[in-house]
Amino acid sequence: MATRISALSVRELENSFVPKLLNCKSTKGLKKIHAQIVKLSLSQSNFLVTKMVDVCDNSGDLRYAGLLFEQVMEPNVFLFNAMIRANTHNQIYDLAISLYKQMLREAENQKLPDKFTFPFVIKSCAAIFCEVLGRQVHAQVCKFGPKSHLLIENALMDLYLKCDNLADAHKVFDGMSEPDVISWNSLLSGYVRLGKMRGARAVFEEIPNKTIVSWTAMVSGYTRIGCYAEALDMFRRMQMLDNEPDEISIVSVLPACSQLGALEVGKWIHMYSEKKQLLQSVCVCNALIEMYMKCGCIDEAWHLFDQMLERDVISWSTMIAGLANYGKAPEAVELFQEMQIVKVEPNGVTFLGLLSACTHAGLWNEGVKYFDSMREDHNIEPEIEHYGCLVDLLGRAGHLDQALDRINKMPMNPGSKIWGSLLSSCRTHCNLEIAITAMEHLSVLEPDDAGNYVLLSNIYADLGKWEDVSRMRKLIRSKSMKRTPGCSSIEVDNVVMEFVAGDDSKPFARDIFSMLELLLSEQNIPDDKLDATPEDCSQLLC
Repeated sequence: MATRISALSVRELENSFVPKLLNCKSTKGLKKIHAQIVKLSLSQSNFLVTKMVDVCDNSGDLRYAGLLFEQVMEPNVFLFNAMIRANTHNQIYDLAISLYKQMLREAENQKLPDKFTFPFVIKSCAAIFCEVLGRQVHAQVCKFGPKSHLLIENALMDLYLKCDNLADAHKVFDGMSEPDVISWNSLLSGYVRLGKMRGARAVFEEIPNKTIVSWTAMVSGYTRIGCYAEALDMFRRMQMLDNEPDEISIVSVLPACSQLGALEVGKWIHMYSEKKQLLQSVCVCNALIEMYMKCGCIDEAWHLFDQMLERDVISWSTMIAGLANYGKAPEAVELFQEMQIVKVEPNGVTFLGLLSACTHAGLWNEGVKYFDSMREDHNIEPEIEHYGCLVDLLGRAGHLDQALDRINKMPMNPGSKIWGSLLSSCRTHCNLEIAITAMEHLSVLEPDDAGNYVLLSNIYADLGKWEDVSRMRKLIRSKSMKRTPGCSSIEVDNVVMEFVAGDDSKPFARDIFSMLELLLSEQNIPDDKLDATPEDCSQLLC
């Protein structure tokens, strides 16, 4: 006859298993404890099954957790919550949502969802970008949940932001009684991710306690939309307020340094990273290498690359592309061969750098082989950028027929850059027939770009076809075409200055033009070119 166990004894027995379950780290150990629980007729205990599900959550064994849950005839809200939480943690979002629906179907007063249920259900909806289902859960929060609960509100904000619904995320935020730093940073990150930097700046300035996450969001947002000066300014403001940059903020600001040529800031970041032992991060090293390469400091990039204990495909690709850009094609090709020796699998970016290196070195035959090996040896489908490199490579080498053939066989529509590259090569090799073909496409793709018409006009001039030259010039004048002015920037005393062709509004513009005239006069410049106007100098400056 089975021994009758009192309610007090049951609670004592259940509590006796808690230390064992807290120390259990594996499914094998859990099964032994489970056997003891079954032996004592406690397998229907919601309390113990919930604790066992938590062990499965930590070990990642959701199959065993499911078996435990299924054998309980009357699971309570705590057990449902544990199962929903475990499946959400282990990214089994569909099952977490299914369990929530089951919970509602079997709902009795004690099984209604509570404040611990909703954050994980909403997180699962956000993870699968299901706004419709998330809205239904939001309605149930209003029905069952507390009027104000920070975890739930933050989860709802995250849901709407991930579904690009900034308006409803803002409504949730505006309805919060006491938003915390997570609430503020979530809203800020939502604006940044959608590229709405004006709104992001407004939110940022209102944040009462800005963290490194807040500053980094602004820096990365400005960098992403190409507002590099603003990104650098935000980074400097962050430093002035004694916020120490972390790995993410450094990786976010270095592209801005690269684009603006802010070498001194980049060098400071390098020294800071070394001091804080951040150079152990491959991402930081890769960003620094790219910065040095774009600022023309090849030796510093090489030195950092050699010091890296670990290199990923980005490390190799950045070095190859940098060497190619500075005309060091043999070194780039050699580095690619070394990359293959150490068995780092190249990607599309690697081949872009490699093809660029072959173009600059005139290695057209090798370049074609590398291009064909992408699909054959590495299962990489060439993209339009790769075709652009190939056309440029063949065009510069004078193989215009092959270049045109490759364009005609492209699996995607060739853009204006590819036809423009072919037209430029036609100017170099005086091929009027293919130039006209390229121009027929460019006149549709870029009807108002004067540069294309000027190129074709120059080809006519090189061939002595002056009537066609006159026709091209009349066409340019009749359409009132204008070329996009050139632009460049330089860093002096930690200040980045930008120059635009034709703009003489800078207070020191005359001094610059005088120096340029002096430099021109010291070179073998024809006499008719020595009388340089400010407009001529500003064109040279850019």
